[in-house]
Amino acid sequence: MNIAVCVKQIPDPAAPGRLAPESFNLIREGKLVMDDSDAYGVEMALQLVDAAGGGDVTLVSMAPNGETSGLRTALAMGAARAVLVSDERLAGSDALSTAKVLAAAIRRNPFDLVITATESTDGYTGTVPVQIAEILGVAAVSFVKKVTLTGTRALIERQTESGYDEIVSELPLVISVTAGVVEPRYPSFKGIMAAKSKPIESLSLDDLGLDDSNVGGSGAREMVVALRQAEARQGGQVIEDDGEAYAKIVEYLKELKVV
Repeated sequence: MNIAVCVKQIPDPAAPGRLAPESFNLIREGKLVMDDSDAYGVEMALQLVDAAGGGDVTLVSMAPNGETSGLRTALAMGAARAVLVSDERLAGSDALSTAKVLAAAIRRNPFDLVITATESTDGYTGTVPVQIAEILGVAAVSFVKKVTLTGTRALIERQTESGYDEIVSELPLVISVTAGVVEPRYPSFKGIMAAKSKPIESLSLDDLGLDDSNVGGSGAREMVVALRQAEARQGGQVIEDDGEAYAKIVEYLKELKVV
């Protein structure tokens, strides 16, 4: 069982984010960390490989400046290897450009399953997983809360507003998993030390057979054109109870058409 997990490396969310003054793109400098939402995909992949009795979990990431800090965290959890695409020409990539790059990196090696988060916590487009599936020419199932692999099939529970759908799909397949589907393990000291020697393959656009005419900033089909400060929340109305406060509250609810 060979599983590829897409891992996004992002600026530390505990620190205030900074935007470039003209493009309004998030500035990604210095050490990057693994997006918390991707820890669930890594953990699910490790559990599926264990249940299958063997196989490898390969991490796939796209990040600037050859940054690998977030990948090392995922490797310390137990993944076997990682693939990093890092090229200055990728600056300004939109969601589709990102999907093209990740798909090109994934298809270099045989895979049975690709796991992603539902969306990243610094972009929130939620479109990359299905775009990867379309480019790879395989099926996609989103909002997965449980998956069981049996032979060449995946039995999936897909989360919905009212419960879940039961889906059966042939492999290979791309799935996006929701937060909380599993409990991500903490990297042990042994895992952290082992991660230092695990291979991380570094690739450029040329290695993937891509050029910057359809990926990166020059190939982006969406961009931020303006940015403004969010309006401050207005103060609420204070109603003092003088024995008739209930009537004022009922009248207010009528204005809102709640009652």
